[in-house]
Amino acid sequence: MILSLENQVALVTGASSGLGYACADGLAAAGASVVVNYNSHAEPAEALAEKIRQRGGKAIALGADVSNEEEVEKLFAQTIEKFGALDILVANSGLQKDAPIGEMSLADWNKVLEVNLTGQFLCARAAIKQFRQQGAQRNVSRAAGKIIHMSSVHQVIPWAGHVNYAASKGGVDLLMRSLAQEIGEERIRVNSIAPGAIATAINAKSRDGEAGKNLLKLIPYGRIGEPEDVANAVVWLASDLSDYVHGTTLFVDGGMTLYPGFRDNG
Repeated sequence: MILSLENQVALVTGASSGLGYACADGLAAAGASVVVNYNSHAEPAEALAEKIRQRGGKAIALGADVSNEEEVEKLFAQTIEKFGALDILVANSGLQKDAPIGEMSLADWNKVLEVNLTGQFLCARAAIKQFRQQGAQRNVSRAAGKIIHMSSVHQVIPWAGHVNYAASKGGVDLLMRSLAQEIGEERIRVNSIAPGAIATAINAKSRDGEAGKNLLKLIPYGRIGEPEDVANAVVWLASDLSDYVHGTTLFVDGGMTLYPGFRDNG
C-alpha cells in the first residue's frame, strides 16, 4: 500500500499560515484536491491555492470564520459545490489570547473557546453530515471520511498564563475521543494531532535568544519542530496507511510530553 490521496477532497481550516498552510500544501502534494480556508488573510490563502494549481493540483481558497455556524455551513456547501464531495477535514483553526488569570478578560476567554473548540465542533459536525450523505459510494478510501483535529501538547501539559488556550485543547481531546466512540462504526475515522513547539509565527519570540535556549530544554529530541513535521503526520493520518488508527492523539512534539524536567529527579 502506498501513501496516496488521489481523487480525495480535503478541507483545511485556518490554512493561510503556519500549520494549516503546511498541511494544505502537504495534502495537495499527496494528490488531494484542497480547500484552503482562511478567516481574515485572503492573500496568502489565494497564493497557496495558486501554487498548488501551478504544479498540477486542484485547490481553491475560501473565507469563513469557523466560530460562526452560518459561515461554516456556507464553507462546506461551497466545498461540495466546487469539488462534489469531501473526504478529509483538518480542523486546524486556532488562536491565543494570553494573560495571567487575574488579568484575563471574559471576552478573551470566550474568543479562544469559540474558535479553538466550538469551531472544531461546528466543522466536525458539518463534515460528519457530508460523510453520511455520501455513504460508501465514494470508494476513494477505506474510510467513509476522516477528521483530524489540531490539538496541542497543552491538552495534557498545564500552561500557566494560558488557561483559555489549555482549556480549549483539553476540550478538543475529549471532543475527538467522544466523536470517535460515537461514529467509528460508520467507518468515519477521527483522530488528533498534538504539536509541541513548532517554528510558526505564533511562537516566534519564544524561539529567539535565551528564550530559545530555555525552550530547547523542554524538548528531549533537541530541536524545534517545523510545520512540515506536523503536515507529514496529517497526511499519514488522512491516508489508508493509518486506516486502523482511530480515536488517537498523535503527539508531534520531539518528546515534550515526556516532561524532561524530571530527567534528573527520578
